[in-house]
Amino acid sequence: MNGDGSVKKYALITVSLASFLTPFMGSSINLAVPSIGREFDSGAVLLSWVVSSYILASAAFLLPFGRLADIFGRKKIFVIGLLAFTLFSLLCGLSWSIEALIAFRVLQGIGGAMIFGTAVAILTSVFPPQERGKVLGINVATVYTGLSLGPVLGGAMNQQLGWPSIFYFNAALGLFVVLLTALKLKGEWAGARGEKFDLGGAVLYAAGLVAFMYGFSSLATSTPAKFILAAGLLLIAVFVGHEAREEQPMLDMRLLSKNVPFAFSNLAALINYSATFAVGFLLSLHLQVVMGYSSQTAGLILLFQPVVMALLSPLAGTLSDRIEPRIVASWGMGLTALGLAVFAFLSASTPVWLIVLNLMLLGTGFALFSSPNSNAIMGSVEKKFYGVASSTMGTMRLIGQSVSMAIATLIIDLHIGSAQLSPAIAGLIVTSVKMSFAIFAVTCLGGVFASLARGNVNAGEKA
Repeated sequence: MNGDGSVKKYALITVSLASFLTPFMGSSINLAVPSIGREFDSGAVLLSWVVSSYILASAAFLLPFGRLADIFGRKKIFVIGLLAFTLFSLLCGLSWSIEALIAFRVLQGIGGAMIFGTAVAILTSVFPPQERGKVLGINVATVYTGLSLGPVLGGAMNQQLGWPSIFYFNAALGLFVVLLTALKLKGEWAGARGEKFDLGGAVLYAAGLVAFMYGFSSLATSTPAKFILAAGLLLIAVFVGHEAREEQPMLDMRLLSKNVPFAFSNLAALINYSATFAVGFLLSLHLQVVMGYSSQTAGLILLFQPVVMALLSPLAGTLSDRIEPRIVASWGMGLTALGLAVFAFLSASTPVWLIVLNLMLLGTGFALFSSPNSNAIMGSVEKKFYGVASSTMGTMRLIGQSVSMAIATLIIDLHIGSAQLSPAIAGLIVTSVKMSFAIFAVTCLGGVFASLARGNVNAGEKA
């Protein structure tokens, strides 16, 4: 169903606004972490869960909601997700304790998963193949705009109006998108109407992922963490076996076992996000607690990375239509590894201009990797698998983000424990930040080989 001009127009507007919301929320809250810590008298580890809980909930529920949307209707799940995201954004702003804030962040993340799992699928349903590349490009641009504006607006709102204002802004924008979708976006799309929902697979997947991530990030402070981690790995293994036997699985395992370019492109995405997502969180701590900058100034400094990404991503995508995506993406991964290695030598006396230059290098690397890698993933599958491919890609991104925050949390936990964020522990923060970046640099270097191993993909062939 391609729909008329009105459906196309409002599908693009609503999906783009929703796609702006989720990355904006993620990048803006990083700047408010020290303020939240002061208000609730919380240590660094609990504060990292303010960021991690949202990503983890989104990752755990993305695939199940993507599948539910295919069966019961993508617009339906999209609107419910927007309503949940809006309501829990408001409640996050009204939180009375750090525990309440983390609980509402989990519920906000579940709403975010409904948006993630349906946004690109709605655009794919509404627009014909010859227009898809352009509209997906616009959608990616709004994601990067959210990432870019997050640190600036988030830092300014946090400083001038207090951290709850970030959540109120998201709630207001979310409500506007809900009303626009309900009133203007006509029609419904369900590619698998009448098929069975694999509830067993959904439970195994969500439980396994949550147990694995929680166990991993709590290894330093909790004795049972290693058992929770092992249980998570076991549940994920059971999930893989279950999906291979299922007639209508949540995730078709043949895509990963028989399609080498698809499998390695997704692995490269997982490694890249695992190595890069915590950069904003770690630098926010370093710039504010160690170097003494305000959240507003720290936001302006962090802005350089997503701006370079937004500017270069369309160019990198076009480049990957002419040159093999694996070549462009692997160069991007290599530049990212170099930038992360530079940050492994960060200290309290590192000049700001060097941090800015290195953020621009990271932005260049990420742009060269991201669009060509997405191009390779979508180009390696048949049309009937577009929804599954985009859901898998989104899942890799969110799992990677969770892993990234889990590594940062684990290292902060080892060095700082439950100590309050203050200049008194600046030395310990510097040590934690440097060690995190060293691990991320090595991880990213390994990702270059995963990126090269995918083989040649003519990304335009199956589109």
